Amino acid sequence: MQHVPERSARFRKRLINPRNHSNEVGEIHMLATAGRRAFLILSLVLALTVTAGAQLTTGGLGPVIRTPTLPVIAQISPSANFTAIASALGAAVIDNIPGTNIYLLNIPVVPFLTAPVLQTLGVPGIDWVEWNIGVTLPSFAVNGIVAVPPTTAADWYKNQPAWRRIEAQEAQMYSRGSGIVIADINSWVDPNHPAIRRHLSSGYDFVTNRPTGSAALNQSEAGFLDQSEAGFLDQSEAGFLDQSEAGFLDSTGLLKNPAYSHGTLCAGVLAAIAPDSWIMPLRAFDDRGRSDLFTIAKAIWYAVQNGAQVINMSFGVRSPSNSLRSAIQYAQQNNVLLAASAGNDNTSAPQYPAAYRGVMGTAATDLLDTKAAFSNYGSYIFVDAPGVNIISAYPGGLYGIVSGTSFSAPAVSGTAALVESVRPSGVSDSIAAGALNIDTRNPGYSNQLGYGRIDVLRSVHPN
Repeated sequence: MQHVPERSARFRKRLINPRNHSNEVGEIHMLATAGRRAFLILSLVLALTVTAGAQLTTGGLGPVIRTPTLPVIAQISPSANFTAIASALGAAVIDNIPGTNIYLLNIPVVPFLTAPVLQTLGVPGIDWVEWNIGVTLPSFAVNGIVAVPPTTAADWYKNQPAWRRIEAQEAQMYSRGSGIVIADINSWVDPNHPAIRRHLSSGYDFVTNRPTGSAALNQSEAGFLDQSEAGFLDQSEAGFLDQSEAGFLDSTGLLKNPAYSHGTLCAGVLAAIAPDSWIMPLRAFDDRGRSDLFTIAKAIWYAVQNGAQVINMSFGVRSPSNSLRSAIQYAQQNNVLLAASAGNDNTSAPQYPAAYRGVMGTAATDLLDTKAAFSNYGSYIFVDAPGVNIISAYPGGLYGIVSGTSFSAPAVSGTAALVESVRPSGVSDSIAAGALNIDTRNPGYSNQLGYGRIDVLRSVHPN
């Protein structure tokens, strides 16, 4: 497990203040309290609606009532009789995370659903249980789509102002990430895009291979930032595009559903920062940006079991989850580095998995090292990285200009790969030590932006 370095005395004092230290002890309490409250409310509602919600069908022997079901994730104790537990619950087993006792179940609607209650009913052996909640990709802005002449190098965007700001190209004189596998849990990646096709290793499509019966609760559509929130191109960015002979395209029709481009865009960032690393594309989000807790947890376990040394997670949820927590802990126990986006709601409320201990939660900055207007912040932030008007690969051989913490996180993941390639221990220490404190540029967010904005060169090759 990578050690996260000690922060300043002021920072440590704030972290241990009982009013602020909520990421661990408070997080456990939140899980328990929120879970009990949610189950109690749901129990009251479901108890009143179970009969009305049942579907009446007719068969040869008379009417048959189909009881509605709910998707839950449960971890079963190793010594427990799983068949007996499933039978007692009347549950249909939908899926399992290989190598674990974590299952996705569809159970009939019942007015009590917590492990202690199930145990008092004579169903011991359930460690924890939670709803399989829907997760959507975070909002992000697509400020433009550009095309370049066929003779232009596919990685032309590696010299953009954002990467010059963090000295990414200078760092590649000392490391290019050779031998490191970065798993990216995301939406579909265009395997034929010239900027990333030579960087992709084998991955897995959890969407296409989702078992029949999989379902999630409370799925919602992802929103998208508009350009006014993300910021307009400044002179250096516009000049870079002019020098590259990149031409803006009419985006009509291309932006009807931007979510599907998210995976390709993040992979493009990884390829630019760590060009000799392999990217393991793990498709957990569909083309509308939808996934669920079980699928994401399964993807994290898969990444670790299949040799990833770094995992990029450009997504998040607002509440702690047993499924995510167990997957994150498994990755850390296997010395896998984890980076996650902080979120784009301009709030200090924690987002998970970025707020889990040991995860490099990443906020977004602009070219002036100012916190992006949309970026989240707070005590759980580890570092910051450029996330405004980032140029990266876009499906169809095109390039997008995008904004969001989704594109800051892979810059940190790529940096982790560069450091890991030359110095396998103390990677997070090196990233923290190389970061530049930007509190003076962000007086309203003092001690809310972690160690500061990353400097890839300083992390890879300290002076």
